[in-house]
Amino acid sequence: MSFERLLAYRLLDLPVERWLVGLGIGVVVLAILVLLKRVVLHRLERMAARTNTTLDDAAVAALAGTRRWFLVLVALVAGGLSLGLPDHVRSGAHSLLAIGFIVQGGLWGHALLRYYLEHAVAARAAAEPDLATTLGFVGFVGRVVLWSLVVLLVLANFGVDITALVAGLGVGGIAVALAVQKVLGDLLASFSILLDKPFVVGDSVVVGDLNGTVLKVGLRTTRLRSVSGEEIVISNSDLLASRIRNYRRLEERRVLFRLGLVYGTPPEALAALPGWVAEVVADAADTRFDRCHFVGFGDSGLLVEVAYFVTRPDYASFMDVQHRVNLALYQGLAARGLSLAYPTQTLHLPGVRST
Repeated sequence: MSFERLLAYRLLDLPVERWLVGLGIGVVVLAILVLLKRVVLHRLERMAARTNTTLDDAAVAALAGTRRWFLVLVALVAGGLSLGLPDHVRSGAHSLLAIGFIVQGGLWGHALLRYYLEHAVAARAAAEPDLATTLGFVGFVGRVVLWSLVVLLVLANFGVDITALVAGLGVGGIAVALAVQKVLGDLLASFSILLDKPFVVGDSVVVGDLNGTVLKVGLRTTRLRSVSGEEIVISNSDLLASRIRNYRRLEERRVLFRLGLVYGTPPEALAALPGWVAEVVADAADTRFDRCHFVGFGDSGLLVEVAYFVTRPDYASFMDVQHRVNLALYQGLAARGLSLAYPTQTLHLPGVRST
């Protein structure tokens, strides 16, 4: 058989020559796609190494998720369309290519989701050891949603009417949500804690009448270690519904108290009191004096109000400073001949003269 006759030989009602042209086009397209992927990926990697943004790193992760079968599929369809195939075959090729794009799009989305979750865990793993568990669940939910969407789009391209399926999933989702609304509320509260960060592991918080250090932020509950030692478990939804005081984020603590001096204290001693109290507070270290005023006349003595700030917010330092200030004030008052007032009563009896 001569070469001309071989090229004219018909295979599936098409000459071999046309099959060879289509194969050549497919090979060229595949080579271009593979080369283009390598060049673009290499340039993106070099760009990502020079920048601090995460967008180029995410693009590298997504492009690296491009599968070889997808490139082969694009090349085969490109070569097949050049054969002049019947309309129904060309329509099938277009549908196959669309399905390939949908599946590959799911793989790109999966790669992006995995990159951002791993990046978030790596960036905050030291500060939040329990973050990996929560983000793992977020990743699971994200993958379920992503691939459910991919399956629905693939079924739609196969000609399946997905309207009833989507409606059924919606009704089923509502029923499940109603059945486990408390669990879902806790899960959503967990995501809110993760994103909004009212506290992290290790923070000292007060929730209502509960006081403790955050041990773990889970998917449904948060665990605290109370100041008395026991473990407190609070559901995340109840936790976010309460007012939370986070003492870990204090920059300084304010101390406000009143001194009661006995009636008969010399006015000049009261006038000199603010300056002397300011010196006492300054000498205690880690403090910032605010004010000292003679504010009124109490039932048992003259009232002097003192306010200052402790610049080291941890509770042990806060109490140490108060101890030093209170001791210095007590010693200084005694040295100045000033007496602290205490509750007293004077009875005046008719017909009895005081002596």
